[in-house]
Amino acid sequence: MSSLAEQTDILSLGMQADAVRREKHGNKTTFLRVAVVDAAPGAPLTWPAAAGEIRILGVPASRAAATARVREVAAGAKGVPVAGFSLADLELLAAQEKVTLREVLEELSAVGLELVSEAPFDKLRDPHRAIEEVNIAGMALSRLTIHKLPSAGTSWLKEIADLQYTVGVIRAFAPLPREVNPAVPTTGYDDVKRVALARVIVTKIPSIQVDWALYGPKLAQVALTVGADDVDGVSAEDDMSEGRRRAPLEEIRRNILAASQEPVERNGRYDLLRSSSRR
Repeated sequence: MSSLAEQTDILSLGMQADAVRREKHGNKTTFLRVAVVDAAPGAPLTWPAAAGEIRILGVPASRAAATARVREVAAGAKGVPVAGFSLADLELLAAQEKVTLREVLEELSAVGLELVSEAPFDKLRDPHRAIEEVNIAGMALSRLTIHKLPSAGTSWLKEIADLQYTVGVIRAFAPLPREVNPAVPTTGYDDVKRVALARVIVTKIPSIQVDWALYGPKLAQVALTVGADDVDGVSAEDDMSEGRRRAPLEEIRRNILAASQEPVERNGRYDLLRSSSRR
């Protein structure tokens, strides 16, 4: 694995990653249209009908606040999957309120939370235990993430591969960091290589994901050619004020097609909704 990290021929590495991707998914790329609502109870509750997931974004002030907000959102969701929170934030909240993580998760599940939005591997106190608690509480994990840029090499990817081997429930892994240090900016080459390495090394996690809202269409499109097969964070708005081709749904379709993939929309449960292959 160290030899993979040292490899400078990104084309060769990308081809290896694409071969793994195609073995798992053929030429299909899934994408998720997300409606985001604030975690504060009482904040506005509006979202487009096209949303495949309603995502509660933010750090809950307390267990009571988190529960109240999930109840509000779930009451109006009308069958759309409700996701929310970082598992690391819920882990910290449980410690602050002197209860178990399982208690917090079970309370949220009881009022309608289906999915925990993300599990940042490098922020969790005990990733194995925390992810198992999500499963035990009757919920699912939307994706495993990385909060900050990991150290060089592939040891962190090996740890994630080992984690999936033991828990077996991680559906998607987003290997690009959620937070980038402006003093040490990442490069497009590094990002593409990280996606490819993730697909080659972390073979037991079904999907390698790239975040459309965080990293933009250009990187997302390249990532799809080097191992990524799922795009998260596409806007659920169908705004055509700048023309149909600039509307979010048309833009994600066009970018996936440009990567020679077939776009397929999904919801937060990973149910496939429709093929979007028309040009």
